[in-house]
Amino acid sequence: MSDILNKLHDQPLPAEYRTWLADIKQRIASVQMKVALVANSELTSLYYDLGAQIVEREQNARWGSGFINAFSRDLKNAFPGIAGFSSKNLRYCRAFFRFYCEDSIWQQAVAKLESEPWAGANPELVALVSQIPWGHNIFIFTKAEDIPAARFYLAKTLENGWSRDVLALQIKSNLYTRTGKAVTNFSKTLPEQQSDLAQQTLKDPYVFDFMAMTAPYNERNIEHQLVEHITKFLLELGKGFAFIGRQYHLEIGDNDYYIDLLFYHVVLKCYIVVELKNKKFIPEFAGKLNFYLSAVDTLLKREDDQPTIGLLLCRDKNNIEVEFALRDMLKPMGVSEYILVETLPENLKGSLPTVEEIEFDLQQLTDYDERENPA
Repeated sequence: MSDILNKLHDQPLPAEYRTWLADIKQRIASVQMKVALVANSELTSLYYDLGAQIVEREQNARWGSGFINAFSRDLKNAFPGIAGFSSKNLRYCRAFFRFYCEDSIWQQAVAKLESEPWAGANPELVALVSQIPWGHNIFIFTKAEDIPAARFYLAKTLENGWSRDVLALQIKSNLYTRTGKAVTNFSKTLPEQQSDLAQQTLKDPYVFDFMAMTAPYNERNIEHQLVEHITKFLLELGKGFAFIGRQYHLEIGDNDYYIDLLFYHVVLKCYIVVELKNKKFIPEFAGKLNFYLSAVDTLLKREDDQPTIGLLLCRDKNNIEVEFALRDMLKPMGVSEYILVETLPENLKGSLPTVEEIEFDLQQLTDYDERENPA
């Protein structure tokens, strides 16, 4: 009998069962996500409240400077199964409140906290803050220069699903100050909506600090390194870039031409031609790029694609020269600088002191100073 039941159990279930099961799984996953978001929102609200209470007590209570340590100890004793009550995290809570609540209204905000958990904070920011993990929030309110920068990193974290490490990298590279800063002619060559989106897609400068280059090097060396580190390169370029090829071949009038790097942008819905120059910008570069854009529009662009965009990456540029060079170009293009990490040639490395040697010399100086100037 058991063998018969096992055989029946092993029979494949009908398609409608699999459809029903998939629907149930989706509903459960959706509920799990909602629960996680609600829990995260409540947690950040609690931390904001704790920060406000700590600030208020520091201002008005006479408990001494060490009360946070006692507060931490008592909370951990009362709630041993709950993390987040270390003295370090309570100080983060204090910084969290101070960052998002204007100093001029913090007293009123503290008074309203019981009825308005996020009193004193911008509602738009509350919505963003409540959707990302506390660890991400710590990076933002301790590293961002101001509220506009924090809003930018909050929105980008949600948009791109950045991990904490990626977020830290983007803040370190000052992504906020670089986004949308390329010199372009988009306002004259693209429809308004496309122009604004394309402008925000480009940066200036681009930071390729994942590459270590030893001089002398040329554009081909840089291209090779970028393709070797394609994942990090795409991260620096930003969301939406799909890599098509390096030294992409085009045949025009029986002649061969090669585009340094060719991408397709899935949000802008257009090809993007990237040309690398290991030197300062000169106007002739714009003319060559304009030629490539015309070729891609003719040979590769489909009817439902938007006009191809060009990005010229140079080691240096004069913005006024670039603006003049792009002013009468008919194709949309931008010019940005890029930054590399340069390493010393092998024949010079041995002539420089090591870290250990520097530390030894510093210790020798310290010992000498102590002998000559005893306490």
